[in-house]
Amino acid sequence: MQEDGARPAHPAEREPDMRRILVTGGAGFLGSHLCDRLLADGACVICLDNFDTGRHANLARLLGNVHFTLVEHDIRLPLALGGLDEIYNLASPASPPRYQSDPTGTLTTNVLGAMNMLELAARCGARILQASTSEVYGDPEVHPQSEAYWGHVNPVGPRACYDEGKRAAETLFADHRRQFGTRVRIARIFNTYGPRMRPDDGRVISNLVTQALAGGEMTIHGDGRQTRSFCYVDDLVEALVRLMATPDDITGPVNLGNPDEIAIADLALRIRELAGDRARLVFRDAPQDDPRRRRPDIALARDLLGWTPGVALDDGLRRTIAHFQSELVR
Repeated sequence: MQEDGARPAHPAEREPDMRRILVTGGAGFLGSHLCDRLLADGACVICLDNFDTGRHANLARLLGNVHFTLVEHDIRLPLALGGLDEIYNLASPASPPRYQSDPTGTLTTNVLGAMNMLELAARCGARILQASTSEVYGDPEVHPQSEAYWGHVNPVGPRACYDEGKRAAETLFADHRRQFGTRVRIARIFNTYGPRMRPDDGRVISNLVTQALAGGEMTIHGDGRQTRSFCYVDDLVEALVRLMATPDDITGPVNLGNPDEIAIADLALRIRELAGDRARLVFRDAPQDDPRRRRPDIALARDLLGWTPGVALDDGLRRTIAHFQSELVR
């Protein structure tokens, strides 16, 4: 199965009635949890990653599974695979420091990668789900954000490589369906957190947790009154699986996230308390184009998927802090 420079760890075995599912970005934080879930559901899973931000450690327990294959590949290049039933396209750096460190690479991963995966899905007759993002709403002027809102994005700002890359990918998915009948779904994912986030990830929860555990300074960018809504990874994976299983006339976009909104300063205080209450808060300048408010309207997800997140923030934070404690002592 070695195609276009791909290097599988071992060939996956597939029973006749098993779904064959490709997860791009499968070695990442969210992708690895999705691979776990799909294997538990009885699927044959092909995990594709170029390991730019993904980690082999996230997949270590899966490499002995006969129904799992690891392929090292960059989705900006075509991929010759066959017999796929579903494709989850999660391949892209997702934290601002990561995607801004290689902005042209981020943009092309989202655009060329989406095109390559759509063509693969069309050849196989597979369903394909695009992991889009709440960043398509930019710094929103409408609150909370519903799927009907078109967004407020700076197309030439430092975040645009990711924001506009995801917006362009959504356009490709919608047009590919209209033009070729490709079986698409679009998920707009809001802030997600949990075990397997990288300690150096650069997103707010990973930053605050690692700093709290170190007991020094916890950095807040801006005045701390900006808000986010955080969804635990297990809840988000459940929503993705449900969206993929919908009838083909349900294409999205569908917001997936936790509608419980919290100010970043309040989040920092909760993390500090749960992690040991040793660090002190310090405030730095906010990054350019950093959204002031972010909260999903998930009415559509409730109606179409019967889904609402179930893990409370404090419970999810405790699990995440425990993960980082184990990571940092290795």
